[in-house]
Amino acid sequence: MKKNKRKICFVITSKIHYSRSKFLLEELNNHPDIDLQIVLGGSALLEQYGNVEPFLIADGYQIKARILMSVSGGSVMSMAKTSGLGLIEFSSVLESLNPDIVLVRGDRFEILPLVTAAVYMNKMVAHIEGGDLTGTIDESVRHAVTKLSHIHFATNEDSKKRIIKMGENPDYVFNVGDPAIELLHRHRSSITNKSINTLGVGDIVDVDKPFVIVMFHPVTTEIEKSQTDINNLLKAVSKIKIPAIWFWPNIDAGGDVMSKAIRIFREQNNPQHIRFLKYISEDKFLGLLKKAKCLIGNSSSGVKESSYIGLPVVNIGSRQNGRYRSLNVVDVPSCDTKEIYNAILKQCKKDGAYKKDHYYFKPNTSKNIVQILSSIPLYRQKRFID
Repeated sequence: MKKNKRKICFVITSKIHYSRSKFLLEELNNHPDIDLQIVLGGSALLEQYGNVEPFLIADGYQIKARILMSVSGGSVMSMAKTSGLGLIEFSSVLESLNPDIVLVRGDRFEILPLVTAAVYMNKMVAHIEGGDLTGTIDESVRHAVTKLSHIHFATNEDSKKRIIKMGENPDYVFNVGDPAIELLHRHRSSITNKSINTLGVGDIVDVDKPFVIVMFHPVTTEIEKSQTDINNLLKAVSKIKIPAIWFWPNIDAGGDVMSKAIRIFREQNNPQHIRFLKYISEDKFLGLLKKAKCLIGNSSSGVKESSYIGLPVVNIGSRQNGRYRSLNVVDVPSCDTKEIYNAILKQCKKDGAYKKDHYYFKPNTSKNIVQILSSIPLYRQKRFID
């Protein structure tokens, strides 16, 4: 008798979920005992935040469903309403697709309502990146998703131990490493001036000479500081006169305020050494990371991918509080222009890279995740394990 394929529904709600999961998608799609169901929702469907659907289609994937859930406004209320719509719309998707396992990753606010819908409809949930510590509402979302999930793929040993401390069944908790680090480990292509300077707006940046990357996102529990913080960072980066590639803020509450501040700064100051980008492919982004002199901001890339290649980082504010960081990171707790400026100068004077850190790396991350998903016994009702 022919064995039925196990249906795995992988939900992608942002460009990061797609770009950091390329090898995972390949393994899921190619496994003989898995029927991959890709569902897109949230900012992953919005052009201004990097619509990933064309990239998925170009890579040969089929989109099984789309969840139109994003409420504009850039406020905490729009985040809450987006979550409500996500729960409603994903319930209909689950009824139609009827997956065996719903696979999600990270701590994006859109993930929590999707997982809530799944467990109410008796679907097993597998979660990647549980157990990590961060300094914002993202941490609350991450731990809430962990308590709703049945299978846990931690990216490091400390996170695995935290998940087990939360009462999760140790037989369903695995330290597999981070798929993003696996992607960086296997990355081989290089970046060119043409591939960067035909995108975005602003000055031409020569990626064969020293340059910095800026990735600064809003902290949803501190949105009243968004405009002041982004203005202080703009002043600091403008002052150093080192060419910069600046990525647009994400869709979280406070993002609209930051985006407006960047536009006003560009119009009033016409900076001659900064190029602003909304989205580039992960392949190009990793190429930039490998060539950059320093990464500035509050992105997880500063404490994850950057640690693996030893890239100097200036980490600003509370967004990554609690997360493990290597020697490559200099922290600036307050978004003070002078402190940021001095930290950037210090890191840019570093002669070469820091020592590589393998904290988040394990070989064959994606292959191991898929092997577990294809064979682990399924169940519905969770129990707290003392």
